[in-house]
Formats: sequence, C-alpha cells, structure tokens
Amino acid sequence: MNTASATPVRSPTSEAPASADMLAAMQHDLGLTKSQAVKRLAAEKKATATGSRVKRLAGSAYGGSWFDPRSGTLTVAVTNKAKAAAVREAGATPHLVRHSLRELNTAKKRIDGYPAPRGINGWQVDERTNRVVVNVNAAQRAGKDVRAFLSRAGKAGPVTVREEAGTPRTMAAGTVGGDPYYTGNVRCSIGFSAYGGFVTAGHCGSTGSAVYGWDHSYVGNFQGSTFPGNDYAWVSVGSGWWTVPVVPGWGQVPDQLVRGSNEAPVGASICRSGSTTHWHCGVVQGKNVTVNYAQGAVYSMTQTSVCVEGGDSGGSYTSGDQAQGVTSGGSGNCTSGGQSFYQPINPILNRYGLQLHTA
Repeated sequence: MNTASATPVRSPTSEAPASADMLAAMQHDLGLTKSQAVKRLAAEKKATATGSRVKRLAGSAYGGSWFDPRSGTLTVAVTNKAKAAAVREAGATPHLVRHSLRELNTAKKRIDGYPAPRGINGWQVDERTNRVVVNVNAAQRAGKDVRAFLSRAGKAGPVTVREEAGTPRTMAAGTVGGDPYYTGNVRCSIGFSAYGGFVTAGHCGSTGSAVYGWDHSYVGNFQGSTFPGNDYAWVSVGSGWWTVPVVPGWGQVPDQLVRGSNEAPVGASICRSGSTTHWHCGVVQGKNVTVNYAQGAVYSMTQTSVCVEGGDSGGSYTSGDQAQGVTSGGSGNCTSGGQSFYQPINPILNRYGLQLHTA
C-alpha cells in the first residue's frame, strides 16, 4: 500500500536492495563513503547468514552476537572454549563470556515482572557487555521509587545501570492532512504489507477501529491490536486498496522492495520510513529491550540510533531488503538526534498468522 503518492500503491523504481539513492542516505546518516556503504551492506548480509548458523552451533553456550562495522565481522559470545573454536571455524569471531544469553534473558524476564516507576526508561539484554542494562532518566535517579526499583533489579542477575537524558514516548500524532493513515484523531504510518492487510503499531488503534488512508477513504479495520505489553497490530485492506511488497522512500530514495524478514544483528545498519520524518538510517543498538512508556511497559523490542518523531509510529524498519520491524517510539528528534525502538516483524506475523508480502 502506498503511503506517499496520489494512488494507493506505487511500482518500485529499483530492484536492487542497495540503490544509488539508498547508498546516499546511508552515507548521509552514517557518515560513510559510497564504497564503504557498499562494502558494509555486503558484510552485513554475510553476517546475518553466519549468525543463524553459529547460534545453532553454540547451543546452550550461546551468549549473543553483534556486527562490528569497522572490521566487517560478526562477533559471537560463547561461554566455553570448545564452542569458541567451532564458532571461529564457522567464520565468526568468538568472544568468551561468563553468562549465556539464556541466563541474561532469564534475569531480564524477572525484571519484566516488576512494576516500574516513571524515571525507569526501560531495560534490555546487552550482548556486548554480557549484562542486563537498566536505563534510568538521570534527572530522576535519586527518587525513592526509582532507587527501590534499581535495588530490586540488581538482585535479578548480572545487572548494570545506565543513565539517559529524557524519557521515551510513543510516536503517534494528532491528525494532519495528507498523511498515510488515520484512526480517530491519530495519524500513524503503515509498516509492512502482509497478504490481506498491513502490520503497524498497536498504540495507533484498538481492535475494530476503522482506518482511513492518505485521502481519507476507508481502508479497513484493526483486526488485532496489543498495547502495552507488546506494541503491534494488523489492519485489513479492502475497498479498492491493496498490498505490495514495497517500503516508500519519500523521494529521498526509490521505493524499496521487501524480499524477506531475516533478522539483522546488533551493529548492523538499518533504515526507517515514516510519514513525518520520512527516510533515516542508523544502526541496531540492542535487542530484547523493555521500554517503560507512560502507558506501561512494552517488551522484546529492538533499539536503534535512528531518529523518530510524532506520526512515524507503525512505520517500517529495513536492513538491506529485509523487513525488520515497526516503529513503536523513541526519544529525541530528527533535528538534534535521538534513539528509537521497534517491535520485530517476525513475532507480529506469527502472532496473527500473517504472511509477509515479499517481492
């Protein structure tokens, strides 16, 4: 479904996942030369394929993985030397750690069960430091409720605290003219086409809510929606609208074909399309992140360095030609910079029994 032109859909203008304009966007947002951007995309594609293989090889000793853009290699954390040798033979760089990813996820799950006060921005598994990181608003760290939460979280396992400026928020917006879709007085962005509809953010509308397109014509209804806890939804498409495997580039880059949904590793480049700030790129900073919004905590999200603003909610994150997830929220803006969070695409598809529409 088109979100940026005078017709419901557009034909893609580029079949290559790394078009000249997409490379230009990566150069602008990531500070790369053209040759560096081309080389990085190739290395990331190789790392994504290697990551799935070495995760199986490492088994219970697996401690996570991340892409290093400087060396162009995938680093894989493991808890024993035998598995480290197997990882190296498979083409990745092993890194010995104390805790397995299973242990870190268990500690995080304990913290997920604790009610979090304002001032606690969220928490996540940080595979690179082999810890669970609790993010706290620096200005509110001294508060009694915040200190009590941090004390309790510190007993859940290998936990460390990181101070941040500001507080994350969702990125829906009040109605303005000429934007992708509306429900009530909220404007959000279409995520990815699935057969029969599209996926987007759950906080954009409740199950049953009617959805209207850029021209205010009826598109369909929210068939399922969850927020908080998760932040995802899917909308049926009909009434003359249809789906295509394309992410709009807003004139900054050609519309991008979607060819699959292989999950990019931490450290990989990633680009986002949204109805307010259009096309921006950054890197994957962390996975399995819990974000504590004013409305409640949302779990299992991915954190990026890509900026977002109001109205970008529900929009598309892609790495190369692979769908990654839909915008949930973030902090900062696209003028001074910030960070953002997305709900990964594959759990959304699995939850609703949807099939991603791919080229």
